[in-house]
Amino acid sequence: MAALIPPRPSDTSAEAERVQIDLLRAAPVSRRLHLAWSLSATVIGAARIALARQSPRQSQDALDARFVELHYGRELAAALRRDLARRQSAAPVGS
Repeated sequence: MAALIPPRPSDTSAEAERVQIDLLRAAPVSRRLHLAWSLSATVIGAARIALARQSPRQSQDALDARFVELHYGRELAAALRRDLARRQSAAPVGS
């Protein structure tokens, strides 16, 4: 079964797209993995920045829990919030 390729961006010519696809297909798996991880990191970073801008007074823990809620679901976010609360209550005073 052939992989579905999304439509070409309007600013990319058909020839440029063909060259890009050929280069990706020819790249070693390590390079393709690096590109995928890099793109994922960029998208995650952009999402986190957007959340911080939307709620500038939120703590980092609250922003992290909101990120998890939006991307992985309420149940996992609730578990994260419980774990963060447990860690905070177990932390030595003054830390």
